Amino acid sequence: MSAKPVRTLTPEALRNLLATRSEVAVLDVREEGVSARRRLFYSSVAPVGRLGYVVRRLVPRLDAPIVLVDDHGEYTSRAAALLGEFGYTDVSILEGGVEGWARAGYEVFSGTNVPGKAFGEIIEARLHTPNIDAVTLKARQDAGDDLIVLDSRPFGEYHTMNIPGGIECAGAELVYRALAAAPSPDTLIVVNCAGRTRSILGAQSLINAGIPNPVAALTGGSMAWLLSGYTLEHGQTRTAPRPSGDTLAAARELAATVAKRANVRIIDAEGLAALERETATRTLYRFDVRHPLEYEAGHPANWRSAPGGQLVQATDEYVGTLHATVVLRDDDGVRARMTASWLVQLGYLDVYVLDDAASSELAAHSLEAGPEPRPLPAAQGRTRWVEPDDVAAGKVQVIDIDHSLGFRAGHIAGASFIAASALDDHLEQRVDKDPIVLTSEDGTLAGLVAARLAHRVPDIAALLGGTRRWRSLKLPVETGDTGNLTGDDDAWYSPYHAAPDQVAAQMNAYLAWELQLVEQVDRDGIAAIAPLDFDTKTSARSRERLTALDSGAQP
Repeated sequence: MSAKPVRTLTPEALRNLLATRSEVAVLDVREEGVSARRRLFYSSVAPVGRLGYVVRRLVPRLDAPIVLVDDHGEYTSRAAALLGEFGYTDVSILEGGVEGWARAGYEVFSGTNVPGKAFGEIIEARLHTPNIDAVTLKARQDAGDDLIVLDSRPFGEYHTMNIPGGIECAGAELVYRALAAAPSPDTLIVVNCAGRTRSILGAQSLINAGIPNPVAALTGGSMAWLLSGYTLEHGQTRTAPRPSGDTLAAARELAATVAKRANVRIIDAEGLAALERETATRTLYRFDVRHPLEYEAGHPANWRSAPGGQLVQATDEYVGTLHATVVLRDDDGVRARMTASWLVQLGYLDVYVLDDAASSELAAHSLEAGPEPRPLPAAQGRTRWVEPDDVAAGKVQVIDIDHSLGFRAGHIAGASFIAASALDDHLEQRVDKDPIVLTSEDGTLAGLVAARLAHRVPDIAALLGGTRRWRSLKLPVETGDTGNLTGDDDAWYSPYHAAPDQVAAQMNAYLAWELQLVEQVDRDGIAAIAPLDFDTKTSARSRERLTALDSGAQP
């Protein structure tokens, strides 16, 4: 029996569908590196080779409308067939792909996490978020001014590199921890990230909350710091302290005021139950916005981990269905409310916060430990697993299908890298007849793909425990790109990954790209971003401090 034809949707029809504010998931099924060159504004990246690995988290409701996007039909038919096998029932293909969208006269964007990054730029443009440049910050640090630098990235990014003296305080942790980190109201708080977005949103979070300190975003973040000729620290572990007592109470009060002014809806246990009863017809995401390690130590069943700052910047990586319902929780009364205040302004989600009593009761009755489980489709075949010693001793072809960045950093000695989406084509042209062993970081993706291919590649297997276990057993590894057969299309390479002689040019290009997003979004007219001015005294106080620094006056 031939497969049922998948219906197509014209660019005009998709544009109209987006305008209706009804649920729809726009999935770009190309590899991330390709998508980052030309993409639609409201799309989530779900490469066809990793589709089973990511789609249930992006689109949890099986009958939610899905529109698939690629360049010109190279992946969408295959992706549609897979989604049908996974149980999805409402799948369309964008006619003409990204090129058809452009020919229809609609805006084509580049980059990753475009809605979140455009959001940050629009916030700064509309609210005039106070900024301090790298040269001024360095001079004031050297002069011993009363200031601290709070790094708004997740700990892993901070640990890799940070502004000298900076303290890790990721995203939604800022209002939660800032009063403890800077107990004197005279201390200038400078918020930084790798580029611009999280610096802006982090500084504006503190301003929106009305903290007593002057606040500034570091213009251009760590990129601007490097471009100014300064060096970064590496391997640091400094983290802003957790609040307690009066400090926590003050942070809770600030967050409650922000949530109220942003019209964030706070729901109790019955309100959550009512939303859960609607999941047959409405998509529901439940996010725990605390630190991932807090989540792993204990979280309510069926709640996903989504650290608040990352959820705002990279919403498209967590929420694939536009105009879905999102419920947030924490255990402190601060982080969920601050995160919700931003998601409301994004303009394409129905946002709620679970109240403190209901959140505590939920945790008391359905607590789980461990990392977030990854929902996967039912196995399409049986995965044949092999042990590391079988690979080390046998004559096999090891293919890493995870990410080229990880492959470059360290891979099984002698392995090749093939982006998961290109694996099918590679196998059709296969010359080497040695048995194939697929590997990925923890083995999950490799096992999923091996099961899918088992019916037509009988000698394919997956490495149990993946590359991570291989490394832990101290088996031979190599670094570099030798063996990479598909290049860097699978991932977006940030300027920090560029060759040394290209770093400065790529950093300048990246910062220029972020700055032009406001004009591009305005020209496109599709985004529903609606910035809120909380009109706190912190904004004026911050500008006064920065003006004093510019004039050479002592703070």
